[in-house]
Amino acid sequence: MGWFKRKRKYAVLPIREGREIKKELWEKCEACGKVIYEKILNENLKVCPKCGYHFRLTAPERINITLDENSFQESNQEISSLDPLNFRSRHSYKEKLKEDREKTGLSEAVITGEGKIAGYPAILAVSDSHFIMGSMGSVVGEKIVRAAESALEKKIPFLSISAGGGGARMYEGMLSLMQMAKTASAIGKLKKAGVLYISLLTDPTMAGVAASYALIGDIILAEPEALIGFTGPRVIEQTIKQKLPKGFQRSEFLYKHGMIDKVLPRKEIKPTLTKILSVFS
Repeated sequence: MGWFKRKRKYAVLPIREGREIKKELWEKCEACGKVIYEKILNENLKVCPKCGYHFRLTAPERINITLDENSFQESNQEISSLDPLNFRSRHSYKEKLKEDREKTGLSEAVITGEGKIAGYPAILAVSDSHFIMGSMGSVVGEKIVRAAESALEKKIPFLSISAGGGGARMYEGMLSLMQMAKTASAIGKLKKAGVLYISLLTDPTMAGVAASYALIGDIILAEPEALIGFTGPRVIEQTIKQKLPKGFQRSEFLYKHGMIDKVLPRKEIKPTLTKILSVFS
């Protein structure tokens, strides 16, 4: 009956699809779970403002926050990896190289060149864990050696920034293992000539990278909580049948046991490098 029907006091509007929030605008901290606005995270050098967790940086990002603006001149970018073993597993080596080049915009897992830190010149080699886990193949080794030779020729400090969890690149077999001795030998020449070599270890610095050029610096710095070592803690525990100490293979543990000179928050790295270079330049 009509008199039992109540008059609507509201209007029914058609449902509109809400504007989608781009995921790229936000990052979730892997340590504390805080969701951080990308702009705030970038302004804080990609360090979580809540817990201090250091997000991993790409090599170009690392160069941008370390060097003076527009001072970097890249070198040896024309060198690229081949496939000497015609390696095939689930994907061929050539396919993996192509995939990571498209994903990262890099030609290899390390960028080398010359730049200035607060006006002081330095040669750089910056590795990137996003490119085949920052593993060291023949091209990575060659670029690091050429960078060290450039520092030797110009008699200016050499700074390597390590971020490699892949060790020697299995796709290249013995050619990749050779790079451990090759890079260590190049660093040895710097030491004999009295040219300063600074090594900055970031998360992760593992396997062949750690066992060659990364841990033989005149001055060794590291970011907080960086994983540093030859093999992973789980593999070690399974081998020795013992539980490892808390924090084992983290930068703070290595500093406590005399293997690192200083553990520095990201915002203190450039000022510290400036002080070091002002003394040695």
